[in-house]
Amino acid sequence: MPYWKALVWFLTITSVFMSASYTMLVPFLPMYLIDELGVAQSDVNIWSGLIFSISFLISAIMAPIWGALSDKKSHKAMAVRAAVCLAISYVWGGFVQTPWELFAMRSFQGFSAGLWPACLAIMTSTAPREKMGWCLGLMQGGSTAGGVFGPLIGGVLAEVFGMRASFYFAGAALGLIALGLIFFIKGGEQKKIAPAASDKKKDKGGSFKLLKVPVIQRMLFAAAVVQLAVMLVQPVLPLYIAELQGSMDNIVMVSGIVFSVVGISGVFAAPMWGRIGTNIGYRWALYVALLGGGIFGVVQAIPGDITPFVIWRFVGGIFFAGIFPAINALFAENTLPNERGRIYGLSYAAQQIGSVMGPILGGLMATFWSNSIVVMAHGFVMILLVILLYLKRPKNQDPGSGETIIEVEAGQPEQKSPTA
Repeated sequence: MPYWKALVWFLTITSVFMSASYTMLVPFLPMYLIDELGVAQSDVNIWSGLIFSISFLISAIMAPIWGALSDKKSHKAMAVRAAVCLAISYVWGGFVQTPWELFAMRSFQGFSAGLWPACLAIMTSTAPREKMGWCLGLMQGGSTAGGVFGPLIGGVLAEVFGMRASFYFAGAALGLIALGLIFFIKGGEQKKIAPAASDKKKDKGGSFKLLKVPVIQRMLFAAAVVQLAVMLVQPVLPLYIAELQGSMDNIVMVSGIVFSVVGISGVFAAPMWGRIGTNIGYRWALYVALLGGGIFGVVQAIPGDITPFVIWRFVGGIFFAGIFPAINALFAENTLPNERGRIYGLSYAAQQIGSVMGPILGGLMATFWSNSIVVMAHGFVMILLVILLYLKRPKNQDPGSGETIIEVEAGQPEQKSPTA
């Protein structure tokens, strides 16, 4: 088996473990604060907000820094660093005794960020160009699968062994990931740069140079807005589900099922979107995925019953699964391998900004309007985004290929590549 093919399966399994370790803990943090750390129920929302947001804020700052270091040193080294630090943070979370200690743990977790961007950099620097979409789609499917099964595993562990066991289990999973990265990944993937490309494009200016590239600007903006749309609905979804079913009975279990529906459809759809992107171009795949996700995001807010709501969420999840593989592929198409760490670090930072802004905006909208308006706004945001991306699309397209010239610095053309 070619190394790149073995690598994509290894990184897909890594994505499952990484995502599951996170989602098996995060949904239960409010209960952890109340049951294990003695926080009063009247104060738990304040503590939850602080503890959730601090990790996002710090990782938004640190991710581009770690990405730049991974390009200068080694993508593998940065992946191992992140995995080891995250393993330490999870085990630390199982020992905390006060909310301030949990806050410190989450701060360290944000500082440790960078495992997913490093894995993307390794994959996109190794996979053949024609297989890029399939590889990224498979990794995204693995991440989605972990997000589906994580809360279930965390709930079972908490019920049988107590909530602290979930932290230890997550720490062990990240430890296994670190060992796998050490012994399986070959070093120096980012050094595999064609001489012609290296001669054309010198590595000066780092992340600031990348931020001047129009396609990079558009994709970073898209990543932030999509994540904002995802997080927009998070604070209100359990209450909206309760409205649809007419009671709060079994709301935790029902909410878990509804949350997982999008992930289940995404597990099967993400690899398919990689192939679609390869065939029609990642830019058009992104447009279709955004438009479909936005339309069904609006449609899901129309029914007054929970069954059609769940059905439309499932359909919307099929389209949503294509968004981030297309964005990540476009980043890869428009950068050199020795820039991948930086670009995926910047992308991660953009998503973290969306993760901070989304819940705040969703909470405010629900306060002044209604939960159904917030759910509908989730879809409208993606529709508006695809309209904006289409209007701002590059004008100097090759009519026969849908490709364009990369604008590297001061509008100077360099090489042909699919753009957004």
